[in-house]
Amino acid sequence: MSENISVLISEEKIKNRIHEIAMQLNEKYKGEKVTIVCTLKGAFVFTADLVRELDIDIRMEFISASSYKGTESTGTLVMKQSVDKPITNENVIVVEDILDTGRTLKHLSEYFKKQQPKSLMFVTLLDKPDRRVTDIQCDIVGFTIPDKFVVGYGLDYDQQYRNLPYIGVINVQQEVK
Repeated sequence: MSENISVLISEEKIKNRIHEIAMQLNEKYKGEKVTIVCTLKGAFVFTADLVRELDIDIRMEFISASSYKGTESTGTLVMKQSVDKPITNENVIVVEDILDTGRTLKHLSEYFKKQQPKSLMFVTLLDKPDRRVTDIQCDIVGFTIPDKFVVGYGLDYDQQYRNLPYIGVINVQQEVK
């Protein structure tokens, strides 16, 4: 297989949007403590850049949940790692890389609500509403994108391309033999 990647969202646009999101969060949570939950692996770059822009009191947690294999969702969410400390009565911001079918976000929403946080907010870098199979939305969306398979800025194709500084559309083509 050969891959061809074209830029969908530039590094500069990503940086500018992250700054805007951080300003929203700084205003909303001014004087409050916040637990930032990074969903691994895809959101690690976005989360790192976002928290460096925050001017509020935060603590970090990490979870690992995935339903993808290659370019397709399997429809089954696998939770590999959950938060280390209780989040009861805390302000919680879950940072996602992409809201696609909505299955992961729906599962995470139910998971975190059971723990009775003071507040719960979901922030995603990318929203792909054309693929949604659940009735769920994020509180803050970086960019709304078309139904294309994207990589870069933490997002991968079989663990490759996470290091691209931009969001690119990957076109996977079978080589003719």
